[in-house]
Amino acid sequence: MSGAFAALVFVGVITLGGRWYSDSDPGWFGGHWWWVAVGAAAGAAVGVARRLTGLPWTTPGLFADLQTEHVNARLVPGIAAVSAVSLIGGASLGPEKALGSMGGGLGSWIAARRGFKAEDGQVNTLAGFAGAYGGLFSSTVIVVMLIMEIARPGGKRFTTALAAQIVAPSVSFGIYFAIAGAVFLGNYKVPQFDFKSWQLLAAIPLGLFAALVVIVLVGFTRGAARAFGRLKVPDIAKSVTGGVIFGVVGVVLPLSMFSGADQLKTVLSHEATLGLGVVSATLIAKMLTFGVSQGSGFVGGPIFPSLFIGGTAGVIVHHVIPGVPLGLAFACLLAAVPGALAAAPFAMVLTAAFLTQVGALQTAPVLIAVVTAYLTMEGVKYFLASRKQARTAGAKSEG
Repeated sequence: MSGAFAALVFVGVITLGGRWYSDSDPGWFGGHWWWVAVGAAAGAAVGVARRLTGLPWTTPGLFADLQTEHVNARLVPGIAAVSAVSLIGGASLGPEKALGSMGGGLGSWIAARRGFKAEDGQVNTLAGFAGAYGGLFSSTVIVVMLIMEIARPGGKRFTTALAAQIVAPSVSFGIYFAIAGAVFLGNYKVPQFDFKSWQLLAAIPLGLFAALVVIVLVGFTRGAARAFGRLKVPDIAKSVTGGVIFGVVGVVLPLSMFSGADQLKTVLSHEATLGLGVVSATLIAKMLTFGVSQGSGFVGGPIFPSLFIGGTAGVIVHHVIPGVPLGLAFACLLAAVPGALAAAPFAMVLTAAFLTQVGALQTAPVLIAVVTAYLTMEGVKYFLASRKQARTAGAKSEG
């Protein structure tokens, strides 16, 4: 219940606060130069909010919180405040980090107060996440699948965690829908296409392309983190610098700002008029602003931006290879990019099916693309881990 109200209040605040962006043009230099001042002011506000709330520069990410099944309740006020300022200021981040922290933090706090055993406390934390996301995603099935895939509770906790995650988002969704009247269905109107058997084979290279996009995105994110980490300036100066950067990029390519949920609708509906050049540049700009936003101290989630990145990559595929239906390319990449990034392939297949309403048969290639991207990324992770282990062993032997 508390998750639904948290989602209503938080989403309402950031939606109202972000209305300054609404008069932009999606093409080249469609923004306004005063946006740079907004980004800088947001960076300053982020720095002040961090100091006032005592939020450390480095905090666990959304995926880390889910995998450890614990949220430090003391960090929640700072995360919520900094995330609200970040999202209102145009940072290329989503609301899922703040909402997950609020829901999961409440679950962890209740478990600690009542003296729950470790396993029961973990289940309570996951139920808190589910309650917060029931309102945000407006789909119990997506929420349950997402949390179970990322957290992967094992043993006896699986059954209790599953039951708790079914109940919590169901109640949350009921409250959210009764008040807001919003559902997570058909948000992106893609052209319908007939299912053909060749699409199953075509889904494999689409999945490989999605994995390549994720690798580039991770490269941007880590590069930005290293760059800001090396800056010998106060933290507030880093945030201001980050705000100026994504503000300038936003002036040039306005669709690169904010979470990407509404901006992706623009990319999809104007894909013919925007052209391949603008759409491709927007994809790169979004990766840059996402990395800069995270690296410079702004707080937010990665799921909504990665949905934008995936959907935009799908539009690019259709432009380059017109024989691939727009609906097919869009749905496959919309699911495959966040599915590989979050290691939650089946949740993202459901998300793409709900968001695009492409049809049951048309979902089959989407599943193949997501699994291909996911397995490719797992292979890349294994290769990199093996190389690191080998270098460490070599260094020890030389020493």
